[in-house]
Amino acid sequence: MSSQRKGSEAAPYHVLHKLPPGDSPYVRAKHVQLVEKDPGAAIALFWKAINAGDKVDSALKDMAVVMKQQDRAEEAIEAIKAFRDRCSKHAQESLDNVLIDLYKKCGKVEEQIELLKQKLRMILQGEAFNGKATKTARSHGRKFQVTVKQETSRILGNLGWAYMQKGNYLAAEAVYRKAQSIDPDANKACNLVLCLIKQTQYAEAQAVLNDILRGKVIGSDEPKSRNRARELLCELETRRSSSAFSEPSGIEFRGCFC
Repeated sequence: MSSQRKGSEAAPYHVLHKLPPGDSPYVRAKHVQLVEKDPGAAIALFWKAINAGDKVDSALKDMAVVMKQQDRAEEAIEAIKAFRDRCSKHAQESLDNVLIDLYKKCGKVEEQIELLKQKLRMILQGEAFNGKATKTARSHGRKFQVTVKQETSRILGNLGWAYMQKGNYLAAEAVYRKAQSIDPDANKACNLVLCLIKQTQYAEAQAVLNDILRGKVIGSDEPKSRNRARELLCELETRRSSSAFSEPSGIEFRGCFC
């Protein structure tokens, strides 16, 4: 009896496979993506869904993600630029996040910086999260709430990283300091240390590292953060030693080898 009840209460097929219900072009695309695991065919079906006007917000975003996985990031960028005007206002922020990942994948640092700055301007103008105080984010299948303050710090962290890719450590330092003043964490603190080392600001780098290694920064107890902090400490000590060795001693040698 209990086994019959379990059978009758089994989750529907679409729930079991995390698919939307129905048989529309978008649903067929998701089935091919998630169940049949055929990314090429899924991309073609996502195109059909977009052209048919079926769940365009989700179809465009999902297609771009699959394209990125298939090393077709440039194509995904062009698709978002060409079709985002068919998407709702609510979807634009999410599409921007996908674009930032695509720019990163393609090494388009300037475009990444401009889009991150645009997102920061939206926050300042109160346009982030579609005017709400928080938004629901997802990571590794888990949903959680993100505040505007946390999002601002996250975007600043990404902007700092982009500046570092261009070798602009002064700008990166300023951005990371701002991010840490809003919502500090060990990862951004480590990146700040690297910026300071690159600018030979060794005393300041040491001070930030000390805070991480003493557990004063959020997340500094995580093994990944502690290992990175130790690596940075080794780099700092190496740089200091090299600097001390190369600096003139002040001793005058002229005339000693005549």
